[in-house]
Amino acid sequence: MTASVRTVLGDIDPAELGFTYIHEHLIIDTPLVVDRWPHIHLPNADDAVRELEPCAAAGVGAVVDAMPAASGRGVLRLAKISRRSGIHVVACTGLHTHKYYEGQRWTAEEPADVLAKLFVADVVDGIDRYDYMGPVIRRTPHRAGIVKVAVLEDAPSARDIRVFVAAAMTHEATGVPILTHCEGGRGAMAQIELFGQLGVPLDSVVVSHTDKVSDLSYHRDLLDTGVYLEYDQALRQGEAAARGTGAIVAAMVAEGHTRRLMLSTDGARRSLWTSLGGGPGLAWLATRFVEILHDLGVDEASINTMFVDNPARLLAFDGG
Repeated sequence: MTASVRTVLGDIDPAELGFTYIHEHLIIDTPLVVDRWPHIHLPNADDAVRELEPCAAAGVGAVVDAMPAASGRGVLRLAKISRRSGIHVVACTGLHTHKYYEGQRWTAEEPADVLAKLFVADVVDGIDRYDYMGPVIRRTPHRAGIVKVAVLEDAPSARDIRVFVAAAMTHEATGVPILTHCEGGRGAMAQIELFGQLGVPLDSVVVSHTDKVSDLSYHRDLLDTGVYLEYDQALRQGEAAARGTGAIVAAMVAEGHTRRLMLSTDGARRSLWTSLGGGPGLAWLATRFVEILHDLGVDEASINTMFVDNPARLLAFDGG
């Protein structure tokens, strides 16, 4: 079977992805988010389309939306965004950190095999239009192409371990890749070791937000395991990214780790979107940050590897 990338509008050849943002948030919409974190409330597909228009003009071809099950992912809106923007959108299944699930006891109490059945169904059959937040499930034609796990502390909790086990079961059943969230960028090695114990090939895992940690030895140790690292703090740093994320990228590229790096904005703040009156906008990564990387000695071939080749390699699978 030929490996393909599963987008919300269907499976595509990995070569069709193009320049890819591997960790974004286009829709985040739950009552809990509205109440607790209104600064990340992103309910409107039209706003997302407007935000992606300059991205498309800058050459961006694909975006991974990293909001997993029952936390506000809005798959029908993701499909609308993809159709209207012309940008491929990969949706994810899995679960976020426990703070996104107040009142949803099933996310903390159900065993791993039950969670895995839901995750596999998202990948194989289609994501529930109600996002597992209602008393009924109505599967859409829009399927997940990656599974997400997330940890708030340096080490996974008992609840987190169940989700990791479910993600590993989902990967085994379908081949779907895995994306992880490291709060504060720390704790990545504990996640990697757990996936290793669960038999997940580490080249199927991308670990997010690690550029929040500036210690280069931390990055070297993680990369030596064979996982991918995702860096996404540059948009928040702005021009200071030359001393922050840009410096980390340049160092890791110079040391030969280019084939294990991916970049994105994790732009889940209304204040970052130009379509909502903020800035500098998601397109900044593909425009100004690329210029910053060039100034730091990162050549165009390395840019292409991080934004095009690596996402295509990670996201392609032939199961499900």
